Amino acid sequence: RVKMTESQLERALDIMRRLPPQDTEENLNRLVDLLPSLSEDLLSTVQQPLKVARDRVAKKDYLLYDFNQDKKSFRSPWTNTYEPPLDEGNLPSERLREMEILANAAFDLYREQYYEGGVSSVYFLDAEGTTFEAAVLIKKQSERGKGNRGCWDSIHLFEIQEKSPPRSATYKLSTTIMIWLENTKDLPGSTRLGGTVHRQSEQELPLSADGALGASHVANMGHIVEDMENRLCGSLNEIYFGKAEDILCSVRAVETVSDEKVQADLQRELGAAILAKIGRKDTKP
Repeated sequence: RVKMTESQLERALDIMRRLPPQDTEENLNRLVDLLPSLSEDLLSTVQQPLKVARDRVAKKDYLLYDFNQDKKSFRSPWTNTYEPPLDEGNLPSERLREMEILANAAFDLYREQYYEGGVSSVYFLDAEGTTFEAAVLIKKQSERGKGNRGCWDSIHLFEIQEKSPPRSATYKLSTTIMIWLENTKDLPGSTRLGGTVHRQSEQELPLSADGALGASHVANMGHIVEDMENRLCGSLNEIYFGKAEDILCSVRAVETVSDEKVQADLQRELGAAILAKIGRKDTKP
């Protein structure tokens, strides 16, 4: 029975990886209805598109994720308060909260420079000993005119282990990026393109020796996220958009029949002119 459950979970996860990311929530609910015994595993494993909430005090948007959820409330990284209000919500330690403030300011600038808009949030959680966890979340939605929509969700989950004494740290990163584009116009035709990629990495980096460990951690996380997103952008461009372009070009003619006829007539005229010129050269004494 255990093997059957594991097999079902693997197949369900494989199905979710192949479905459009914009329909993740709907498709996940259908799977949960079909396999109620796997509901907990599915809900904790499948990454869903990020949702946006508004901090009414700070007047800033923030992203909702497991890292800032307690019961049915979500914590804002800007004011460190829960909405709806929660009396004894889980909060990061004072040290991690200071790091969280630095990270949100840094990644807010990163998001603006790279994405020119969108929403970003960073959350820290205490763990055992010298280990702590962090989530770096970025969401960019775009809608240009009627029928043209798209969305980018990047979820970077860190497990950070400080060495003793803390002069270096090991950063384990698990990244998931979901991207989709949609064109529902009647002409030239509706198009839906999307996909999800997942990568992991681990590296050890030095920490600042001047005592500013928080700033040093944030700087290291920034370099790691930047490098991972650059690599995954290239992978997405090659796998999804490049392959889609190749397929479209092979099954759909860009030029009309009249354009092709004009081009063929021009080729014949050029060929005849070249042959005539060669013939004149051959007849010269």
